[in-house]
Amino acid sequence: MSFEIPTDLTPELVPLSWLLGTWRGSGRLGEGSSESEHFEQLVTFTQNGLPYLRYTAESWLTDEHGARLRPLSVETGFWALDRKLNDADGGPGLEPADIVPALKSADEVEQLRNAEDGFDITATIVHPGGIAELYYGVIKGPQIRLSTDLVMRGQNSKEYTAATRLYGLVEGDLYWRWDVAADGQPLKAHASAILKKES
Repeated sequence: MSFEIPTDLTPELVPLSWLLGTWRGSGRLGEGSSESEHFEQLVTFTQNGLPYLRYTAESWLTDEHGARLRPLSVETGFWALDRKLNDADGGPGLEPADIVPALKSADEVEQLRNAEDGFDITATIVHPGGIAELYYGVIKGPQIRLSTDLVMRGQNSKEYTAATRLYGLVEGDLYWRWDVAADGQPLKAHASAILKKES
């Protein structure tokens, strides 16, 4: 599948650029067995010229034919290459970034390439119910591996201690799997799906 890299994309987002767009598809909860519940998901990755992608995923529980039964969940967050931030970067809060990005060229981005011949990345994902995840991982071409470094829970949130996520682009479709550790149990299959790009 070919795609065009946006001209306004900051250089350090080029390794993540294949994610940009709107993806829709279906999946199964748990192990994906014949008894597992079905869901539909709409995922968007967007950018605004700053050195991160904005991520949103909205999901609905469906019947086996894909008819929506009810809303399932929404999550949102930010994905970026993992690097030390400097004075050219914005924040904290509304502190503006420099007009010139921290990494100005593909050569500067290449210096971040890791021993796996990929790039270290970070993703911050927020869920309803007072849960926020901080993931670290690796992107290597059209494959992403993420593991939580930290899960923050509100005082009344459900127990949730760790997670891993895998993403891969296979013949133009986005495949993903999410494993979760919760309720005193170790990591186990939570959900998986196949999404097709809409735009």
